[in-house]
Formats: sequence, C-alpha cells, structure tokens
Amino acid sequence: MPLPAHVPVLIAGGGPVGLTLAALLAEYGIASLTVEADDDYCSGSRAICISRRSQEILGWAGADRPLVETGLAWTGGRSYYRDREVLHFEMPHDPLQRYAPMVNIQQYSVEEYAHQAMQRHPGLATLQWSARVAGVQAHADGVDVEIDAGGQRQTVRADWLIACDGGRSTVREAMGLKLEGMQYEGRYVIVDIEQASNRPVERLAWFDPPSNPGSTLLMHRQPGNVWRVDYQIRDDEDPEEAVKPENVLPRVQSHLDMIGETAPWKPLWISVYNAKCLTLNQYRHGRVLFAGDAGHLVPIFGVRGLNSGLDDAGNLAWKLAWVLKGQAPDSLLDSYSIERVHATRQNLAYGAKSTEFMAPPDFGFRLMREAALRLALADDTVRSLINPRQSAPISYDTSPLNLHDGARQAGIAAAPGQPAPDARLQDGDTPRYLSECFGRGFVMLAVSPDATLAADLAALAAATQDAPHPLRIVRTGDGGWDDAHGQLRQRYGAVDGMVCLMRPDGYVLGRWATPDTGTLLSALAPYYPSIASRAQPKGQA
Repeated sequence: MPLPAHVPVLIAGGGPVGLTLAALLAEYGIASLTVEADDDYCSGSRAICISRRSQEILGWAGADRPLVETGLAWTGGRSYYRDREVLHFEMPHDPLQRYAPMVNIQQYSVEEYAHQAMQRHPGLATLQWSARVAGVQAHADGVDVEIDAGGQRQTVRADWLIACDGGRSTVREAMGLKLEGMQYEGRYVIVDIEQASNRPVERLAWFDPPSNPGSTLLMHRQPGNVWRVDYQIRDDEDPEEAVKPENVLPRVQSHLDMIGETAPWKPLWISVYNAKCLTLNQYRHGRVLFAGDAGHLVPIFGVRGLNSGLDDAGNLAWKLAWVLKGQAPDSLLDSYSIERVHATRQNLAYGAKSTEFMAPPDFGFRLMREAALRLALADDTVRSLINPRQSAPISYDTSPLNLHDGARQAGIAAAPGQPAPDARLQDGDTPRYLSECFGRGFVMLAVSPDATLAADLAALAAATQDAPHPLRIVRTGDGGWDDAHGQLRQRYGAVDGMVCLMRPDGYVLGRWATPDTGTLLSALAPYYPSIASRAQPKGQA
C-alpha cells in the first residue's frame, strides 16, 4: 500500500514511545503516520519496569487496563552482599493509590497495548511496519522524509517529524546530530528464562554472590513465568563469547541453585548491555523533534530509560496538539525541549550514581562500594547508600511556562513546575482520582470555593467549551467532590479558596491562595485565545 504524500505528523519508530505518542495524539484528534523498520513488536523483555507515572500516561491513551491486568505490580526490593541481606527498601505507596509504584511487564506487551490504543482511532493513527526512514530534508514549514517500504522509496511530506527511532536513530544521523556524554565500560548479560516460581514480585540484587563471585546480579519476575536475569561480566570477557548459551546457562543455573529455585527452566532470550549517559543538547530542531532513546540514552539502573521516554511523549503530545489546532504558537514546543532536556540531565545524574555503584568503573569506586556493603551488614544508617533510587517524575522548576506562585505558603509539593500529586476524591459514592482528569485539556482544581469564585470558574469553563479541549473545573466542597481522605490538604497544602491550574500532562502551571478573576484569565489566555473576550465572570471588576 503506498504511503500518503502528506501527513500532519510523521513518527519515525514504532517502539513503545512512538506508539504511545501516536495514541496520545489521536486522543487529541491529531493524525499521524508511524513507520517502523521491523515487521512486528520487539523481541526479548528489554525495558520491563513501568513506573506509576508511565502507567498514568498510558492511561490517557487507554492502554493502562491491559497493562495493569497482565503486569506484576511491586513496591520494593532487596539487596544482598554475597549471601546476606543488606537492604530492604519500599517505594512510597498506599492502598488508596490508583496505580502501583512499579509494574513488571515485557516491552513487547507495552508496544502491543499502545498499538491497540492507536487502533481505537483508525482514521487518525496509522502504523506502517517494515518501513524505514532513509533520508530527511528539513524545511521551515515542514520535513520531506524518504521512506523505504515495500521495495520502493517514497517521499512523505510531514508538517512535523518526531524521531522515536531509538539509540541508533536514523533521523538523528541524517540531521548530523550527535549524542553527548559518557559511556561506561562495564557490560551486563541480559537473560530471559522461563521458570515457574512462587517468590514475591520485588527487585532483587546480589553483589558478589557465591553463585557468581565478583559479579553483580539482578532478578525481576515478569508475566508468563519469566525471570529477567542481568549479570555483570568481567572487563576481560569477550561480549560475543559472553552471550553464547554454553557460557550463559551455567551461570544462571549456579544462581538458581543458590537461591533454591529448582523447577525446570529454559532460556528465551539473551543479549548484552552497557550503560550510557548520553543526550542531545536540545530536542527541537525546527520541525524535527526527538523523543525517547533517539534523544537520550539513560542507564537501566533505576529504570529511567523507557519511563523517561514515555514522559517525553506525555509532554510533547499536548503541546503539539495545541500548536496544530491553532491554540498556541509553535514556540510552545521550545518548552518541550527545555523541560525534557532538564529531565534527562536529572535522570542521567541519578543513573550515573546508580551505575557507578552497580558496575564500578574503576578500582576507587569498587573500593568504596565494598566498604559500603561491608558496613551495611552491621550499620542500618549506611544502607541508604545501596538504595537504587527508582524512577520518579522530574520537576520542571525552571520551565518558561511556570507562573508566579500565588500560594507559596502551601509548600513545594504542588508548586508551579511540580508534577501534580494524585488524590483520591469522592463523587458521592463513586471514587474519583484527580489523575483521571489529565491527558485532555487544562484542569483547574478549586478547593471549597465560595459562591462568587465558583460562579467565576464556571464562566471561565463555559467560555472554553468551543475549544478543541475545554477547561475542566474540579471543585471540592458543596456541589463538588469530597476530599474524604484529606489528600488534597496533605499533598497540596490546600486551604479553602485555593485554586490550582494543571497542564494537560498533569504538571502544575500555577496556584493561588486567593485568586482574582483577572489573574485566572491571564493564566488561561495563552492556551485558550478566545477566553479573554468571551468570558464574563461575575466576579470580574
């Protein structure tokens, strides 16, 4: 089937980031074509730990339910020095939260669920397998993309090209761009094995285990009776030899013997990995934008790779939709680059610390790690040094979109630039999560507003009803939802009359302890251009 001559958005790369972005854009009514060089979903487990934030983003596209139903939720993990436990950590969680802190599931399942979400919009989101980007020519008003598909080379004109084509990005190479940073020498063999087990789902790590002396070894359970095993190889081992089954299987068997897993098993997939801390300096180059591994490569330790890529998609989708719908100038996309490069640098800093502990790059780091592990056997205060610091949403403290903080006394938790904390509220007998409101238009949270403020907010919302993605007002108190568990008070420092404005991607744009209508109008006007002329709030002077 021939490719279209023109598309609003062309996404290069049909991995989890590209497919999720296509599904999110479709939810906003934006048409896209995704081209993927392979002919099916990826093989092997690859990225397996999906964070709470990523589950929320997938939820905006309608891809969260199968992931939650199939995946294995976990809340913490254990680390061992040789054969003794030196750390048992728990991630923040409570039974009222919408999603678990982390879910284990193979990457190919994430791709499948994102693709299924795309198929809910057959006229908007199209995926072309076995189609490879061969050339890119960027212009001021669009991008000409040469694509090899079906034995032919075709040129597609895209208003916007999004590079989601991985660490060996063809788009990045065609644009003459290079990732900058550092690469670690330490290598890990990654093995998927099938073996029945009754162990609880948690992150397991062994340092210098008797089963593999001198190595570091990680284990994660996955759906389908699959274990993911990662172990470090010596610096003098040949990576090509290290992944041969005759060298891998004895090492896995030795470890299974050590931990008492005696059920029959078989290998499913073997690969090799080394940690990289690399990024582009900016993710927007005219009409070409970069997301996921095409723009940055983050070490696997702390599971920030795929999760940061999905966060790229969540950040970019609404901004690109606003630009294409004529609701904002394309300069809004500059904030995508600013915010996500900032996030990458934070993730790289955490990832580098974890990598230097998990795979010490030199004798000095090995010596310090050995000392920390030995001390942790007897001193609880040292054990925090071993904590792997799992992925968490990054705050955009210096984002150009942030508004002046009108409620500084409420604390930093829900300040402008922070990810909006989720909260479980009650709509009568029905539980509601604040995060359910994200992934569409802007959300204005009003805590027990008085009658005048409530009327003003209703008028603001009414004035946006003709916009592609109207403003949503979430009220608590009389006539609104009930903060039955006190989570808004606890997590937002909320007091009566406080108003918090959230972006479609669930980040706080501004907040006010006692807002006036003019301030709220000014906050919304850049994203709802007609609001200032159409809104007539009762409280406006």
